[in-house]
Amino acid sequence: MSEPQQVTDRPTAAPPPVNSVDRFFRISERGSTFGREIRGGFATFFTMAYILVLNPIILGSAKDKFGHQLDAVQLTTATALVAAVMTIIMGVAGNLPLALAAGLGLNAVVAFQIAPLMSWDDAMGLIVLEGLLICVLVVTGLREAVMHAIPQPLKQAISVGIGLFIAFIGFVDA
Repeated sequence: MSEPQQVTDRPTAAPPPVNSVDRFFRISERGSTFGREIRGGFATFFTMAYILVLNPIILGSAKDKFGHQLDAVQLTTATALVAAVMTIIMGVAGNLPLALAAGLGLNAVVAFQIAPLMSWDDAMGLIVLEGLLICVLVVTGLREAVMHAIPQPLKQAISVGIGLFIAFIGFVDA
């Protein structure tokens, strides 16, 4: 009869950092590898790349109160630059492997509900104010309290709704 195996609750030790990049981002400590992080970065980019097409289509197709339209090339460039800068800030300052880009839901509201009532400058100014308000909510902890107050089925329904919205835009443009 064999003896029972001992089970320990101690986590396995992470391998020592390989280089300064590994040390800074704690890649080994988090149980990952440099190659895995690069592959994850490419997968994340290709998953999010749709926003480079849809953001200019949505914002560029709308006119403001004065009949002005935004230029698609400038919208594409701004979308890419903002996503790149914010992702780098999240990686370096936050030390988190998260990518950030423009949200698809709000730009339709701006294009088709807000911009027709004012100039593009004013509409984009509202977006800046909204971003500052979100920052205040995060710093005060109120954002997290609101997120915990939303039931899980409603969160799932919102995700499905966003996916259907993206599919609808794709079917219309196809």
